[in-house]
Amino acid sequence: MEKDRKLEHIQMAFDSQTGFPEQDRRFIYEPLLAAHPEKDSQPFSFLGKQMHAPLWISSMTGGTGVAKNINRNLAHACREFGLGMGLGSCRKILFDKTYWEDFDVRDLIGPDQPFWANLGVAQVEQMLAKKEEQAIVDLIGNLKADGLIVHVNPLQEWFQPEGDHLTQPPLETIQQLMSRIQVPLIVKEVGQGMGRESLRELLKLPIEAIEFAAYGGTNFSKLEMMREDEALQTLHQPFAFVGQTAEQMLKDANSLVDETEVACRSLIISGGVKNYLDGYYLVSKSKLPAVFGMASAVLKHATGDYKDLKIYIENLLSAYRMAEAYLRVNPEYEGQ
Repeated sequence: MEKDRKLEHIQMAFDSQTGFPEQDRRFIYEPLLAAHPEKDSQPFSFLGKQMHAPLWISSMTGGTGVAKNINRNLAHACREFGLGMGLGSCRKILFDKTYWEDFDVRDLIGPDQPFWANLGVAQVEQMLAKKEEQAIVDLIGNLKADGLIVHVNPLQEWFQPEGDHLTQPPLETIQQLMSRIQVPLIVKEVGQGMGRESLRELLKLPIEAIEFAAYGGTNFSKLEMMREDEALQTLHQPFAFVGQTAEQMLKDANSLVDETEVACRSLIISGGVKNYLDGYYLVSKSKLPAVFGMASAVLKHATGDYKDLKIYIENLLSAYRMAEAYLRVNPEYEGQ
C-alpha cells in the first residue's frame, strides 16, 4: 500500500508541474510568518452590522418558482457564516404580496447580519414622479431590511423589450431620493461597472456603499440581448463588451479617495471576481472598507440542497483565511 502511494506521488509530481505563464504575480508568498489560521474569523463591522467574513452575497433572483428556495439557502448561509446579503430586485413585491415569501428572509438571517432590499433606478424614478416614495420606506420596513440597494442599469433597460425609459440621469434620481426619504443606500451597476466620473459623483454622496458589479461577471445587458432576434443581437453585440473591470474601478476609486472629499463609507467589489484570491487581492487593495461579492458562483450552489451551498462556502472561506495568513499583495504588480 505504501509502495502504491509512493508511485502515485511520483506520477502526480510529473502532472503538477507549473510554469511561469501561470504564476500569480499579484502576491508574495510568505510561508514562515504565520501558523495555519483558526476556523473562526474575528467579526468586523460593515454597513453598521457584524460580519465574520468579507463575502457579500448579491442574490440575482426573486419572484420565480425557484427563488424562494434560493433566497432561503442564501439567508441560512449568511447566518451560519456571518455574511451580508442583498436581495434581487424587489419590484414585484412593492404593491403585490404574491411573491412576498421569496424575499422575506430576515428571520432566517437573524438581526445581526447586513440584509438589504433592492430596486432599479427606473422604478425609483417613476415612484418619485408619482410621489410614491413612502412605498419604498414601507418595503424596507416590512422586510426588516437595513436599507435599499438602487441598481443603475440604463443599458439593460434600453435592451429589454419591456424596459423602462429613463427621463433623467440616474444621479439626479438618487439625489432626489436622498432628499425625500432618509434610508441608507447602496448604489450598484448590473454587470458593466462604471467609469471614473460616475464613481467620483457617487463617492461624494453620503451613501453606505458603492457595489461595483463590474465588467467580467454576469452582464445583464448581454442577458437582455440574448432575448432578441438574431439580427438585433448582432447589431447590439458591441455594447456587451464595454465597461470597467473591478480592478479598473478600484484603481479609480482609490485615486479619487486621495483627491476628492469622500462621503461614501465603503465598497462592495463584485463583477468578474472568479475566486477567493481575486476577492482577497481587491479587498486588500481598497482604501475604503470593502468586502467582495461572487453572486453567480455562489448562486450555482444555492439552487438545490443547502448542504451543497454550505460545503462550498465553508471551503471558500477556509481558503480565504489561508490567503490572509500567507499572501501579501505584491507592491510591484501593476495589474492589467
